[in-house]
Amino acid sequence: MIDKAPDSPVGYNALAVHYLKKVRQTADFGYATKAESAIDKALQAAPGDMIARKLKASIHLSFHRFDEAISAANELLAESPNDPFLYGILTDGNMELGNYEEAVKSAQKMVDLRPETASFARVAQLRTLYGDHNGAIEIMTQAARSADPMDKETQSWCLVQLGDELWKNGKYPEAEKVYDEALGIFPGYYLAIAAKGKVRAAQGDLAGAEKYLSDAQNRVPNVDVIILLSEVYMLLGNTDKAESQAKLLEVVDEKLGQAGDQKRLAMFWADRDIHLDEALAIAEREYAGRKDIYTADVYAWTLYKAGKLPEAKKVIGEAMRLKTKDARILYHAGMIDAALGDKKNAQMNLSAAVKLNPAFDLIQVQNARAALAGKRK
Repeated sequence: MIDKAPDSPVGYNALAVHYLKKVRQTADFGYATKAESAIDKALQAAPGDMIARKLKASIHLSFHRFDEAISAANELLAESPNDPFLYGILTDGNMELGNYEEAVKSAQKMVDLRPETASFARVAQLRTLYGDHNGAIEIMTQAARSADPMDKETQSWCLVQLGDELWKNGKYPEAEKVYDEALGIFPGYYLAIAAKGKVRAAQGDLAGAEKYLSDAQNRVPNVDVIILLSEVYMLLGNTDKAESQAKLLEVVDEKLGQAGDQKRLAMFWADRDIHLDEALAIAEREYAGRKDIYTADVYAWTLYKAGKLPEAKKVIGEAMRLKTKDARILYHAGMIDAALGDKKNAQMNLSAAVKLNPAFDLIQVQNARAALAGKRK
């Protein structure tokens, strides 16, 4: 297509869409770079092309240029005010920056314009953030069931998100059933394989967890998989492999660059009480640029590990502002409360974390239980 019409944006746009699908399927962000290159060539050929401009707004999200994504989407909405794709970009960008009221407005507009998988999935994400577990389950189920039957990756992605919502609320058998359904639709899907390993670990099957997580990691070296497999190895007593995973994490994070999530590395270091100054610096930098609850949570945790307790208490409050049902955030809040001598809130938050998701972190949950046991003595 490009060979026949090199001065037309059509072929470049199609190539960009192809690369973006490859990103979703493989998590290889090298394809995102290729997609942006194709988009830029489309814009060189036709600066006003609406499809290329929409793709450009969307690709900003992949590289964590959230402000640019929002600005570009708003500019395009002035020309095309009823485009649900653009409202999806606004929703995603605002969620990442912690502008939750704006994200809710954009998601509602998107679902009003086109009630389908893409809009349902975003509404489900917001319901999760606001602590509405049942509502999130309901609409993410709609997202999965309304997906194009020919688009097996999208169907499976929705099912993995649905399973994750169940896992986060300690419903492990139900989550595993959904993950199995995802694998039945799209065999070999790395996210579903990793999720299967996660739920096996949650149910105490460490050998099974190692099998699935190793398979997922061999397919796509995903940061969360690397960390969880490290925890599995620690519990299996294989410290050499656990340490190898920690080194791999740093390599993968560096390779991902702009598309990576450095705050996850910072939390990993803080969890293990290593590189604490670097972890705090990363979290502080991330928090300066975005105020979503998960970035606030990591920043609070690194402040706690640095002994900056009043600051940690303030920031963990920001992480809890939506009343999100997240065991890790509750655990961090409880440990900060305990360090400040607030026994009542420490007990409440630590108990809530362990009850909500008894395997939110295979290692940190042990610390939560130890802290609770200490409070009862």
